Amino acid sequence: MTLTDATHAKAAATPVENVTAVILAGGQGTRIRALFPDVPKPLIPVAGRPFLDWLTAYLAAAGLRSFVYSTGYKGSQIADWCRNGAFPDCRRISVYEDQPLGTGGGLLNCVDDAADWLLVANGDGLCMTGIDALLALRHEPEVDGGLIGVHVADTSPYGSLDSDEAGRLLRFREKQPGTGYVNSGIYLFRKSILEPLRRQGASSLERDLIPEMLAAGRTLKVVRCAEAPFIDIGTPEAVARADEFVLTHLAQLRHAP
Repeated sequence: MTLTDATHAKAAATPVENVTAVILAGGQGTRIRALFPDVPKPLIPVAGRPFLDWLTAYLAAAGLRSFVYSTGYKGSQIADWCRNGAFPDCRRISVYEDQPLGTGGGLLNCVDDAADWLLVANGDGLCMTGIDALLALRHEPEVDGGLIGVHVADTSPYGSLDSDEAGRLLRFREKQPGTGYVNSGIYLFRKSILEPLRRQGASSLERDLIPEMLAAGRTLKVVRCAEAPFIDIGTPEAVARADEFVLTHLAQLRHAP
């Protein structure tokens, strides 16, 4: 799979209206900095391209055309990447944070540049399932957003999602053994539910913002996925597997919805 292949798949997808993809790309990548000391983690080379190329191509193949990258560490490099012309049919901008804001603060820092809905993803991971079902939540009037949940045999390394029979998220459970659904790190939110949450300083999307949404009576649904090809390039071991993962799984861009 080349970027040209991805671009062709992207061009064939029906554009998704009123959704901005917000990519959280401000982390320092301390665990892999020794391997790539001169570039931010989302730009490390994978299968001959910056990792952000593959993440953006995957989301563009699902119809997304507006992208905002929340940056911090070496953010000027991601700003330059946004101007490289690789995705001519997409709007790509970066929003820099002057101090580390965490996942919640990084998201809130991008709200002004987003459309009515925000699809939020981490800039160092690919979870290649559930995007179409997540985006479909926009058409449920009572729903304010949601997230992709992936079924695993043992939730103890992650913590799990507690949801009701209708799929409504109730809370994040602490780490405990047993099967269940875990958070993939891909979310969808109405812009209107994020605006009241603005604050100064750092915050966590999972520990701060989402519990506040639930406490305020917002309805977030879990898109339950039985299987999920996934990679997070945050460790040297994952980086070593990344080329093979991309070359194996991004072929589905040709047929992505």
